[in-house]
Amino acid sequence: MIANRMQTIDSSGIRRVFDLASKLKDPINLSIGQPDFDVPDSIKNAAITAIQDGYNGYTQTGGIPELRNKLKVKLEADRQKSYEDLMITSGVSGGLFLAFLTLINPGDEVLIPDPYFVSYKQLVKFVGGKTVFVDTYPDFSITKDKIEQAITPQSKILLLNSPNNPTGQVIPKTELIEIAQLAQKHNLMIISDEIYDLFVYDEPFHSISAYYPQTLLLSGFSKTFGMPGWRVGYAAGPKEIIQEMMKIQQYTYVCAPYPAQKALLNSLNHDVSDEISNYKRKRDIVSNGLKSDFDIQTPGGAFYVFPRAPHGDDQSFVEKAIDNNILIIPGSVFSERNTHFRISFATSDKQLKQGIDILNQL
Repeated sequence: MIANRMQTIDSSGIRRVFDLASKLKDPINLSIGQPDFDVPDSIKNAAITAIQDGYNGYTQTGGIPELRNKLKVKLEADRQKSYEDLMITSGVSGGLFLAFLTLINPGDEVLIPDPYFVSYKQLVKFVGGKTVFVDTYPDFSITKDKIEQAITPQSKILLLNSPNNPTGQVIPKTELIEIAQLAQKHNLMIISDEIYDLFVYDEPFHSISAYYPQTLLLSGFSKTFGMPGWRVGYAAGPKEIIQEMMKIQQYTYVCAPYPAQKALLNSLNHDVSDEISNYKRKRDIVSNGLKSDFDIQTPGGAFYVFPRAPHGDDQSFVEKAIDNNILIIPGSVFSERNTHFRISFATSDKQLKQGIDILNQL
């Protein structure tokens, strides 16, 4: 009864860790990829008002026009770049799925730097594409030379995620410009997942879309405002692609939640600089706390670190950590290698310091 395509799709390895940990009592949780701060009260109140005022039905497929227009103006000012079109998606995950359905034919190759966000590989499989991994070990840098080695005549799309989940690495401007030139040379489409664009700690954020017109930019508000459950993201880029994505959204997600769209309308400039500074401080706590016992690259963004597991065996180390009441994620969930593990530092200072102590003991 089950469709053949499901045989190619694996369950999330993150869920398997949660299953292993389900019997733990009050674990030290360094696994969750979501902010530990709550939605700002002003945005909560705006959503409550929207619900009470009756904004509970469907919206236009691409989102309410006033939010699309306001977000496009803000994005163009932030990126110093004009975008032909913009739509509201059901989170970045929804935008990814729509983009893949729109752009990938069976057999098309999608270049994905490894390590990568867990959904990328599975969604490419789902639509019949072929994933070609760009090895970024040991320092996780994403460079023109590494990408060029992976390009073949079948390469169609380059998928970038900066800042990166799970490594926290940020692609610098100089590399982005060289990657844009490479994409132009090989006529590649770029999809840029920029959900962590505000979580950059040591340098200004730069978007590949500012240097390469054939870029589809995906981002959203789950991380910025601590609202992953609200499911509001956006896609910006070539009008032809956005229009086709909206066509598919009609028959799948329909629209992003109306009250959430209304709540965000006057909140796009809400200041989260204090939260970002707090995460930079947490980044330093975990990096400094682990560097004497682990091979670790200090992340430039997001809220993850990706240390090398002792003896290069992620599964056994993660199981040992769970036995000691601490939750981390094996690196093989995010990579074709099984040598590292992911820590999220989006947690309390107390849990973070307890976790560091236990990991160093292990």
